[in-house]
Amino acid sequence: MKRYPNLLPVFIVFTVLMFTAAMAPVASAQSAASRPMRLLVTFPPGGATDISARLIAPRLGENLSQQLIVDNRPGASGMIATALLARTAPDGHTLLVVDVAHSSNPALNDSMAYDTLKDISAISMLMRVPMLILVNPAFPPQNVKELIALAKANPGKFNYGSAGLGSTMYLLAEYFKASAGINLVHVAYKGGGPALAEVMGGQIPITFLSTAASMPQVKAGRVRALAISGRERSPVAPDVPTVAEGGLPGFEFYLWQAVLAPAGMPPPVMARLSNAVTATLSHADTRERFTVLGAEVTATTPREADAYIRSQVERWIKTLKPTAASR
Repeated sequence: MKRYPNLLPVFIVFTVLMFTAAMAPVASAQSAASRPMRLLVTFPPGGATDISARLIAPRLGENLSQQLIVDNRPGASGMIATALLARTAPDGHTLLVVDVAHSSNPALNDSMAYDTLKDISAISMLMRVPMLILVNPAFPPQNVKELIALAKANPGKFNYGSAGLGSTMYLLAEYFKASAGINLVHVAYKGGGPALAEVMGGQIPITFLSTAASMPQVKAGRVRALAISGRERSPVAPDVPTVAEGGLPGFEFYLWQAVLAPAGMPPPVMARLSNAVTATLSHADTRERFTVLGAEVTATTPREADAYIRSQVERWIKTLKPTAASR
């Protein structure tokens, strides 16, 4: 360097630039790993979807070695949060927890800001819980067969209550109506609680609600459970027959939830997220906490979750499109 003193500054600058370039990918990776993840939720705090998201969030964050923030974005039956997810980068830093409404929205809305099957990727199913067909204790039918027979003899005479168009209560009722070939009139309330209260008070005869939300009132004799919507009887209501047992073979309906991500995610990122969700749902403590809520954990592969959601979209297009056209 003594022979070429003017080259010393150039050499120093070149060395610094080379070192910076070499460290850039490392710094970038560290930044990505340290950036908090968002777990979007389609409904407000306190609801079933929010409870599930907050139940899995701590352990999922541990399994991913990242901070995970639950971000409630309610509105439009989950479409606000889902549209936000569809616009985010598929880098694994934004996930979404949805329920059944995610699959029925295409049937109930002529225009949406995203394509349910093209713009969203499924990571895993999360949980499922059956629902009950509930009636006022003074309502004559004692089982599903008698309810169907009475409704067929009196088309349009009996009301059922739900938490509104597109709610899980509404979806089960419409699927039951279509399967049984009966006409019950929909009455929308501001939530499942008010609808249940109206049935208990005798203002309306029928509603459809989850086991977790309704079993205390069933046990107290304030409402009567005619049937449960799952494939099998539930341990929390072993004496309540399934709808299939009551006269509609093959009938099956669950309030389900799933974890989703933006479409176009690189396979390694998808695999990392899928493994983390599976590990979270496989943990004994997580499963026990869902069981206490009356729910069944349903961890799946991305492919299995995608196939299930697609089948649900098809179900609601077939079931609800005639209803939507008549509104």
